[in-house]
Amino acid sequence: MKNLLHVTALLFCIGLIWSPAAAAKTRVAFALLGTIDDMGWTTSHYRGIEYLRKQLGDRIDISYTERVTAANAEQVLRGYARAGYDIIFATTFEQMDPCLIVAGDFPKIIFDHCSGYKKNDTNMGNYFVRMYQAEYLAGYMAGLMGYKKVGTVATHAVPEVIRGINAFTIGLIKGLKGSGTTHDPKKVNTIVWLKSWEDPTNETLLSETLAGRGHDLIRQMADTPQSSQAACRKGVPAIGYGVDVETSAPCALVSTEFNWGIYYVDAVKRAIAGTWKPAEIWWGFDKKGVVLTPFNASVPNEVRDKVLAEKAVFEKGADNIFAGPVNDQSGNEKIPAGKKANDPDLLTMRWLVEGIFGKIPE
Repeated sequence: MKNLLHVTALLFCIGLIWSPAAAAKTRVAFALLGTIDDMGWTTSHYRGIEYLRKQLGDRIDISYTERVTAANAEQVLRGYARAGYDIIFATTFEQMDPCLIVAGDFPKIIFDHCSGYKKNDTNMGNYFVRMYQAEYLAGYMAGLMGYKKVGTVATHAVPEVIRGINAFTIGLIKGLKGSGTTHDPKKVNTIVWLKSWEDPTNETLLSETLAGRGHDLIRQMADTPQSSQAACRKGVPAIGYGVDVETSAPCALVSTEFNWGIYYVDAVKRAIAGTWKPAEIWWGFDKKGVVLTPFNASVPNEVRDKVLAEKAVFEKGADNIFAGPVNDQSGNEKIPAGKKANDPDLLTMRWLVEGIFGKIPE
């Protein structure tokens, strides 16, 4: 018996005996669209991963793969599933269908998809944040400061982007009216399309072109800060997107920022507790899912106060950005007075509000 105890002690010391503590770690994987240093969409997700790691520490084991597009998403997701990861996050729209396929093949593994609309009833949910709320506030700030000829470097013509452009423009017009600034109600926000999530060369070219044509503010929407940086070089203020761009684009008046870490901690805690269920999550300022970064020093205090007062309303759970009457570019009523767009309306939005110059590409 004494010899058996000695052998057992030796095996334990060299790590050959199974450790319940080690085995209890929850394995978490992320499929990322770009690189973690893109200073946009993927950087925001990576910061969320770092926040998750900081909050849950030794309770989890994290892996991630960069540059996961529609072409290789199924392969990457399936690889993580076969490796036995407990919860797998697909972090961009084009990973939605591959995620649904792989989730069907691995019903005991949790899959969560960002920015899409598909789920199943067993092991795949979706999540997003209400960035359009921050877009509205940025537009409201710009209008209060008298910017009436904004140029927006847009990405893909999907509902997420269209919704953000519309919310920004609604806020812009409200601000212009509030500041008493004369403006062309049909043309306060000109849209040009990258047809890409990131394209540094064309982001720069389009931003410089808009600035050269007399636009007084550049709205960045791409996953990299090049359009904001180009605006700065032209002496035109900008508004950043995804993460705070002020360090690389000091002319940015404010940035609208994703805060994914809050959701990742919540989802993984539910996975650990065994309470995770497929859901459609859409958090705004009320859940701290989005952030309006600190204002540039050039933003007047009275403007800051008005914008933050609007933000406080969102933090309480109210959201009347898309309350009628709201017209489209042609003057057709899309949301009548007394009505408000619901979440399905917002998630499928394919029209532009009055005040936008430019069309949705085919």
